[in-house]
Amino acid sequence: MSCLLLGVIRRHGGVGASVGVRSLASIPSLPPAVADFVKGAVDECKPANVHVVTGTPEETANILAGLEKEGMVKRLPKYENCWLARTDPKDVARVESKTVIVTKNQRDTIPIPAGGAKSQLGSWMSESDWQRAREERFPGCMAGRTMYVIPFSMGPVGSTLSKYGVQVTDSPYVVASMGIMTRMGTPVLKKLAEGVDFVRCQHSLGRPLPLKAPLVNSWPCNPDKVLISHLPDLRQIMSFGSGYGGNSLLGKKCFALRIASRIAKDEGWLAEHMLILGITNPQGVKRYVAAAFPSACGKTNLAMMKPALPGWKVECVGDDIAWMKFDSQGKLRAINPENGFFGVAPGTSDKTNPYAMSTIAKNTVFTNVGETSDGGVWWEGLDPPAGGVTLTDWHGKTWKQGSSTPCAHPNSRFCAPAAQCPIIDPQWESEEGVPIDAIIFGGRRPEGVPLVYESFNWKHGVFVGAAMRSEATAAAEHKGKVIMHDPFAMRPFFGYNFGDYLAHWLSMESRKAATHLPKIFHVNWFRKDPATGSFLWPGFGENARVLEWIFKRCSRQREDEAAKKSIIGWLPEDGAIDTKGLGSKVDMGALFDVPAPFWQKETKELRAYFTQQVGADLPAQVEAELKALEDRVHK
Repeated sequence: MSCLLLGVIRRHGGVGASVGVRSLASIPSLPPAVADFVKGAVDECKPANVHVVTGTPEETANILAGLEKEGMVKRLPKYENCWLARTDPKDVARVESKTVIVTKNQRDTIPIPAGGAKSQLGSWMSESDWQRAREERFPGCMAGRTMYVIPFSMGPVGSTLSKYGVQVTDSPYVVASMGIMTRMGTPVLKKLAEGVDFVRCQHSLGRPLPLKAPLVNSWPCNPDKVLISHLPDLRQIMSFGSGYGGNSLLGKKCFALRIASRIAKDEGWLAEHMLILGITNPQGVKRYVAAAFPSACGKTNLAMMKPALPGWKVECVGDDIAWMKFDSQGKLRAINPENGFFGVAPGTSDKTNPYAMSTIAKNTVFTNVGETSDGGVWWEGLDPPAGGVTLTDWHGKTWKQGSSTPCAHPNSRFCAPAAQCPIIDPQWESEEGVPIDAIIFGGRRPEGVPLVYESFNWKHGVFVGAAMRSEATAAAEHKGKVIMHDPFAMRPFFGYNFGDYLAHWLSMESRKAATHLPKIFHVNWFRKDPATGSFLWPGFGENARVLEWIFKRCSRQREDEAAKKSIIGWLPEDGAIDTKGLGSKVDMGALFDVPAPFWQKETKELRAYFTQQVGADLPAQVEAELKALEDRVHK
């Protein structure tokens, strides 16, 4: 332990600084506010060492080498600088039931549900309960481990749309992943030295050394004690017990959505669970679109689409999160605050997403996917490996085609640098953001919901977002195929009361400054033929046909241009969707059918949901939109 007394220890030939805890004050590189935060975390968590992350390639290589030595990751020799991690089977997804927001009053976090029902719009924890939970978890939790201090930027360093964070963690896997998902290290520290605000992120795996029980898969975590807590008033995140991405890479959902949505409310902008893509028509005209889909509805596939329409081009700005702010001209501008893609692997293939496959061919960390005997990765949706190549599943066991269990976990992931995407948009790191012309909502709806429709206006569009529903997904711990309400695809990510969130969206229309509001659409790639159960629409690259209609509607001169009015919004008029060259016979009539009985049932369920879950916090304008829809569907 004498190393604790040595002050600044330079290891690995001067890469990064590892510091004995007693000499923390001697770290010359930490600005005062950061040093105070780190000192508090050290006093609470009691690590053996502190390492300030610089973000250099040498440091990253050393972190990965250390992970390999500990058995937490395995090098994949088939590719350049790619790694495979297998987690404890109890630590594989976001844990919504253990994800809380801590505020003085419950109603600051969630609407109070009617009749004692459980809120589906977030979990509130009282300050006193949280203090108790903290004291049961964090004291001494990093004993024997190194605390890594990660200065990071969400968005390009220096952009007026960007925000900064400092994460302390005892997980080197988190350091390696944050180096992909955020801009991390010395450039951010320089920005923090100017005194900019930052979000304080504290994360521990909750397995101090010496271990009291053996690890599973060499993966430290503490599943029984998992708690991911957010303190929006203090701009603070404290996460304990999980090493999985959504719970441990605190720049991701925790900061970029839950805390950022609250900052956005306070500052008058929007932090949303949306992809951003640029689409260029054959004449060279380009528009940008933001789109919100629940997990596993094809966000990444749409963001990196290879259009089936000749002459059209899609480029990717981001696949998961959009921060959007009106500029001085009143145009809504968006940045992708992330620096990488943390995508679901199963179902990703050269057929569904060739550009994602190119993106993940190097410098990628894979988690809980299958492994091939020739040093590669495999998951459901890929072609079977070549003859003689055998498979190992995500548990590390031999796996054969036809097995009753999947080879890759359904929520297995790739974590890859965004800059490697072959169709990354030239403006993806633009400091002022890209101009958004359309916002698209969507979900998995097997019946009743047409392929695409446009809202009547902004208020109606906010209602369409609030009314989103979708089949549940593997990214969270829900089981089975149930249609769940997922307003704005933000249900697990609201940082404050959903009623106030809706009011915030509605307020964009009454801004005092000039405002050019994007048009709002809803899409559904997943409608099924009730007779056969097969999808009515081929999806993937063919979705460009829908984007073409949206693109045209953005420059329309008349409300009914290429559109006809329906009870739910503007539908494309017959023939407005280009079907030339669609390989199979597609039943456009069935895709655009809007059955009144289905929508009567839908409005009834929406009424029940809003009454129970939002109650008195539902803005009057949203209530009026629901009433208007009820009137239209019962005519």
